[in-house]
Amino acid sequence: MNHTTHKNTPGFPTLRTLLQYSPWLLLLLGLDAFAALLLWLADADAFLAMASMIVLFSLLLFAAVCCVLIRHERKRSRAFYDFLDNPDEYHESVLQKNVSAAQHDAVHALGDALRAEQLARAALQTQLNEYEEYVETWAHETKTPLSLLALLLDNRREEFSPAVRFKLDYIQNRTQESVGQMLFYARLKSARKDYLFEQIQLSTCIEEVLDDYRPLLDEKQFRLSFSLPEDTVYADRRGLAFLLGQIISNSIKYCQGPAEHISMSPNYDQETTEHTPASSNHCQGTAEQTSASSNYHLGAADHTFTPELSFTSFRHDGRLVLSIRDNGIGIRSCDLPYIFEKGFTGDSGDNRKKATGMGLYLAKELAEQMSLRLDAASQWGHGTELQISFPIHQAQTSTLPPTDMLYGE
Repeated sequence: MNHTTHKNTPGFPTLRTLLQYSPWLLLLLGLDAFAALLLWLADADAFLAMASMIVLFSLLLFAAVCCVLIRHERKRSRAFYDFLDNPDEYHESVLQKNVSAAQHDAVHALGDALRAEQLARAALQTQLNEYEEYVETWAHETKTPLSLLALLLDNRREEFSPAVRFKLDYIQNRTQESVGQMLFYARLKSARKDYLFEQIQLSTCIEEVLDDYRPLLDEKQFRLSFSLPEDTVYADRRGLAFLLGQIISNSIKYCQGPAEHISMSPNYDQETTEHTPASSNHCQGTAEQTSASSNYHLGAADHTFTPELSFTSFRHDGRLVLSIRDNGIGIRSCDLPYIFEKGFTGDSGDNRKKATGMGLYLAKELAEQMSLRLDAASQWGHGTELQISFPIHQAQTSTLPPTDMLYGE
């Protein structure tokens, strides 16, 4: 229990102290006035001769009593706050010396309660530390057999059919992603942070993350595009790789195949959006579109559709922005404000029914801990864009922001 900063400690308000003892101070003034009255009744001439001395003595006595009371109250308050900071037996005895005898038992009971709470919190903290260490150890130990399985799969890929290879790659990728999420969730909630901030080549980090998802990207025939000058960012390498991995994983998971593609075109003559139940951008029964004001209607499926994933960096408002954009199924407008909330899976297709709602939540939490900004924009049927904003630390970039969903016209 830590109360090292108390709002009332520095000032120890004096007015409240005087109000607390106001009945006794008024009694003192009353007795002083009564004594002066008796002197006046006994000898009026002597009273008039000593009137100035009586008034001066009364004021000095009143001021002295007020100073003593204020000093005593400050000492008691200081002892009380010290006792809250460290409720051991020594501070308990100091506080008991500054309170009345009738309050000794109450102080002792409070000390016992505070010490019991401290012990309980220490035990809980020990259990939490042990749990965090267990999760981290388990995650690292689990990665070893997963790496061996990945190596075996790579060495014997030709023995499997393409369909089997895709399923094995998917299982391997999802397992590694789940283990990574568990590990980073434990780190985010831990009181100890082991971030190692360094200058990172943005393009190199992205390529390393893409290598982990290469089989799935190739299987779904993703077309990758890059517009990344020699940009460097100041971040934790593991944290940034995890953040990028969650975004890329979502782009793969929610990409749309040729038969799934929703062809949407502007229709400014209609007041409402025509839609089918299977692919409507509904929000409480209405059809909406995110980040655009025009209406759209569904067209025929585009059988030449190719999944795309683009990476672009630029400067905006004194920050280096990495834009990651796909042309997948997108996010419904009613879901978009909540995609970073813990456990939120939304309503954008069958894939989201299998989602845990932890990926973007962890990405957002991790970005905030690394002093980054993570924003999202999406058009239903037109894909999703996520932007990571980095503070500029000697980062070099000469590109201007393209026309996009978040920044630009």
